[in-house]
Amino acid sequence: MEAYTDFAKVYSEMMSDTPYEKWEKYLAKILKKYKITDGLVLDLGCGTGEMTRRLKNRGYDMIGVDLSEEMLFSAYEQDHDGILYLNQDMRSFELYGTVRAVVSVCDSMNYLTEDGDLEKVLKLVNNYLDPGGIMIFDLKTPYFYRHVLGNGTIAEELESVYCVWENEYDSEKRLNEYDLTFFFKDGDSYKRSSEVHIQRAFTLREIRAAVKASGMELISVTDADTQKDITKKSERIYVIAREHGKQHDIAGCGK
Repeated sequence: MEAYTDFAKVYSEMMSDTPYEKWEKYLAKILKKYKITDGLVLDLGCGTGEMTRRLKNRGYDMIGVDLSEEMLFSAYEQDHDGILYLNQDMRSFELYGTVRAVVSVCDSMNYLTEDGDLEKVLKLVNNYLDPGGIMIFDLKTPYFYRHVLGNGTIAEELESVYCVWENEYDSEKRLNEYDLTFFFKDGDSYKRSSEVHIQRAFTLREIRAAVKASGMELISVTDADTQKDITKKSERIYVIAREHGKQHDIAGCGK
């Protein structure tokens, strides 16, 4: 997994078109459906804390976990009142008790590139969820990497930085490599910086197997855009899984 470093400085600016409001409404709807209207919620791979803050404003007690110190610093600067931010790897995160729900959006789970990583994270989630608690996460699909993003180069000039984004997708390994080069404005000149990010595309079979192996119960897999059944051309999907195995007569720490 590659931590965000210089990308964190311009992440919010580059992601200004991200439909956070739409994602927020979807998460809120699902949480309400499963009668989770308050209490502790974990944002796994929270980044700059955009969704963490949005859910906090809806009345949840939020915890944000992310591997990148730089992204968490940005999140902390924007708002840390009532939010606990933890600099941890999602593959080995630790909490002080259980939570009512776990959310993970903006393809954070696609950064789980090694065999067994997805199962490992879901086992931890199952361990830290209250009895019957749920996890909602999104994933970019193999179709997105192969046909939408593809092998190409994107150049974008923003107010504070010029970015060159080179993309290469290995369809056999289902690994996508982003080579990012930043040119930060520094007076009349530019400072150059580069990062490499790697994401993995998961098949539906892999997702189902990982959920089952983790001990969780798979509730649904839907198209993130339509919120209906997935198709061969779905670009992003939502996965909802439920904690399974704890005794329901034992109160969770997050309640």
